Amino acid sequence: MTSKIRSTQLLIFIFLYCLAFVSQGFSQKSPKLIAPGEKVVKLADGFAFTEGPAVDSHGNVYFTDQPNNKIHIWTTEGKLETFLENSGRANGLYFDLNGNLLACADMDNQLWSITIADTSHTILVLNYNDKTLNGPNDLWVRPDGGIYFTDPLYVRPYWVRNSRMEQDGEHVYFISPDRKTLSRVADDLVKPNGIIGTPDGKKLYVADIGANKTYVYDINSDGSLKNKKLFAELGSDGMTIDQEGNVYLTGNGVTVFNKKGRQIAHIKVDAGWTANVCFGGTEMKTLIITASEYLYSLKMNVKGVR
Repeated sequence: MTSKIRSTQLLIFIFLYCLAFVSQGFSQKSPKLIAPGEKVVKLADGFAFTEGPAVDSHGNVYFTDQPNNKIHIWTTEGKLETFLENSGRANGLYFDLNGNLLACADMDNQLWSITIADTSHTILVLNYNDKTLNGPNDLWVRPDGGIYFTDPLYVRPYWVRNSRMEQDGEHVYFISPDRKTLSRVADDLVKPNGIIGTPDGKKLYVADIGANKTYVYDINSDGSLKNKKLFAELGSDGMTIDQEGNVYLTGNGVTVFNKKGRQIAHIKVDAGWTANVCFGGTEMKTLIITASEYLYSLKMNVKGVR
């Protein structure tokens, strides 16, 4: 009887040892994303609906309050500032290679380039094929300056235009680096929304929130896309990427997938809807989250990319 007990104890010890070894190996292959002991922190509230966070070269994060028609800044010093009123009902934001702030100006369905020094803007896109766009929503700038943006239709109460769709669907577009050519590069999605590319400019992730899926494409030098593949069975309002190639999707909090499309983390956010996310701060290790009426942050172990 004693021999059997000892044998059982030995087997249990071996099992627990192997389990610990496997667990240790897994943690080494999938390091924790969040800095030790850190939790989601509310930075500011009182907004109508926050969206479109974008980081500048210093780590300051610009974000929109679309219903209130404003763009704000959360500075690296931890201060909230108003950057622009009458922002064209800006939604998604992204900085271009020259430090200008690009904005999906939903008021008149345009894409703006805003000069930081004086907040003046120029209109980059008015329409496509002489027809009004649905409403540019989110965007990404690739390393050579080319711009991808999504154009879903969300009818706004403040539109003076006819709310009827003039385009033949909801698509993804590309503006050439010289900004002379606008082309449609994806036309088989239900409602494209969040969009982000890899820092090397080789892959583009597009969330089809209407189909609750996210796809990844290979990028051609002329801006066209190829080799569409399902990346995740989850749509997203906005998205970002870190230096490890992990992709962050939003909606019900923030869900993180590795570059192979496997979910590796979920970040709970205390808000009705998590709209968008980006990395910021001087070290690019702070995750900034726009969610409903709030702005949140979370200190991370991994760095984001600009």
